[in-house]
Amino acid sequence: MLLLTAQTTTSDTFFQEDTVQKFGVLSEYWQSIDWSSILSLIINKSILIIATTVLILFIKKIGQRLIKRSFQNKKFTENHGQNRIDTLYALTKNVFSYILLFIYLYTLLTIIGIPVGSLIAGAGIAGVAIGLGAQGFINDLITGFFIIFEKQIEVGDYVIINESEGTVQSVGLRTTKVKSTDGVVHFIPNRSILVISNFSKANRLAVIQLRINPNSDLELIKQIVTDVNQQLTPLFPEIEDEPNIVGVVDTGNGNLALKVVIPTLNGAQVKVQTKFLEEYLLALKAAGIELPTSPINLSDVKK
Repeated sequence: MLLLTAQTTTSDTFFQEDTVQKFGVLSEYWQSIDWSSILSLIINKSILIIATTVLILFIKKIGQRLIKRSFQNKKFTENHGQNRIDTLYALTKNVFSYILLFIYLYTLLTIIGIPVGSLIAGAGIAGVAIGLGAQGFINDLITGFFIIFEKQIEVGDYVIINESEGTVQSVGLRTTKVKSTDGVVHFIPNRSILVISNFSKANRLAVIQLRINPNSDLELIKQIVTDVNQQLTPLFPEIEDEPNIVGVVDTGNGNLALKVVIPTLNGAQVKVQTKFLEEYLLALKAAGIELPTSPINLSDVKK
């Protein structure tokens, strides 16, 4: 019993001494840390990070203002269409933002103390893997560059791209944004764009085929249509030239129609068709001319 008590006492004493020794080492290490230097370093780096952030935001604001002013320059706007200006303006803003972001991240890593040069050199080890993963990104940039350079589409154009139909919201180096008529916004990677159907690259022809009876007085109908054209044309600045009465055409199945072609600016053809057709029908009805059932055929074609 005495022997067991002595062993227990010796074990407790050893444990206490070991604990005291470890605590002493930890205490010495804690006291050896130069907390004032660490605190000073944190404060200095925090100040540098805040100053860098403020400077980048200031440069971004000034840069965007200068870019906007440059694209509002009278000489520049006279030599380029509004759609082209909007496209180049959005692209320039994006490129400027990407450059600022790269500079900001590089500066932050340098301030923190991360060796950016070593990271870039080490990236060569994984270059193959990164290159394979970046192929799509590079293809996006190249395709986007040629789309913009060749003026295939511009902001505001009405297009069909990969079965996505709508108005172009932005054209970037990586993606093209198209907003459809139902409000859905499509983000299309440039590398996937194979065929672009642009309805805004040329003016349009509003075409009205007004069906008539074979025994109708054709000259009277033409005169009524001519009178309506003369009355309405001055009211539509979108009309680029005088309406042209092409003549009677065969629409199939023995049906005849008087074809009228009106050159308009792109996007105005529906409004012109609707108003002219309404006035044609009212004028013909007032003259007592009977028209066949389903007397109209509306269409628009590229000029």
